Amino acid sequence: MPKLRGNNINHEINPDNLKKLAKSVLEVESREITNMLSRIDDNFVQACQYMLACEGRVVVIGMGKSGHIAGKIAATFASTGTPAFFVHPGEASHGDLGMITPKDVVLAISYSGETDEILTILPIIKRLGVPLISLTGKNQSTLAKNSSVNIDVRIDKEACPLGLAPTSSTTATLAMGDALAISLLETRGFTKDDFARSHPAGQLGRRLLLLIGDIMNKGDGNPIVYKETPLSDALIEMSQKGLGMTSVIDDKNKIIGIFTDGDLRRLFDTKTTDIHSTAVGDVMIPDCKTASETMLAAEALQMMQKYKVNALPIVDDDNKLVGTLNMHDLLRAGVV
Repeated sequence: MPKLRGNNINHEINPDNLKKLAKSVLEVESREITNMLSRIDDNFVQACQYMLACEGRVVVIGMGKSGHIAGKIAATFASTGTPAFFVHPGEASHGDLGMITPKDVVLAISYSGETDEILTILPIIKRLGVPLISLTGKNQSTLAKNSSVNIDVRIDKEACPLGLAPTSSTTATLAMGDALAISLLETRGFTKDDFARSHPAGQLGRRLLLLIGDIMNKGDGNPIVYKETPLSDALIEMSQKGLGMTSVIDDKNKIIGIFTDGDLRRLFDTKTTDIHSTAVGDVMIPDCKTASETMLAAEALQMMQKYKVNALPIVDDDNKLVGTLNMHDLLRAGVV
């Protein structure tokens, strides 16, 4: 095994010891999170009420490691239906405090409750008259005692063996922030569609916002034949359009069936067929599954998986063919 070198360290790396140390960290932090179950009390409820009643935004502040946690909590709030943003308390006293309005709620994060940069701006927050929610590990701290409501995030032990690096304390605070965000989400009736609208570039956004009409093949890219069309011509249409199938329509452009590569293989497996004299209408699959262009692409994927098909004719309200969707379209769009 390699050795650690530098800073007068020259020890063998022990894989078992590394695993033991890592497991110890997870055990300590998970235990501290579990201990917070009893802190979901009336103070937690009051904090939620302040944020639910907020006509502006939740302004989250924190310094150092708590600042990083504050930024994550603000981002989680904003993406789950609670308008929020992070303000650095050190910058706040140099002009950024003007970002806080009388309609806002301030959420201050400081494990000690004595962070100088936060205490410096406390009088101004008080003067604004906005609700001040704090997350601290010290109920008798200056910040806790001057807050509208304080949520207790104290821990018994940091995961750091030196007891110095914020580990369990930051994890516990982050978990409490998640508890607040999800409680607000559920209470507001925030939906998957709401979440997708704030994440349009993500996979969930694509799954929840993309319509079949946005990605289907239409016009010249849509394979179409009539029931009287010879099977040989239907195969040419399928090859030219490259979708592995063709829709079969009547003279009013209404869908009456579908013929696929799989149907062709099964046809030749069972009997000899003259592709020039056989009409596609004689070998097509009638009453095929169809979809609407206003359906979500994710719904089309569910249909394909349920019925074990790789393509769907897309029709309008009169059952007239308007396009074709296949699995490759969903793959390219990132729905799968």
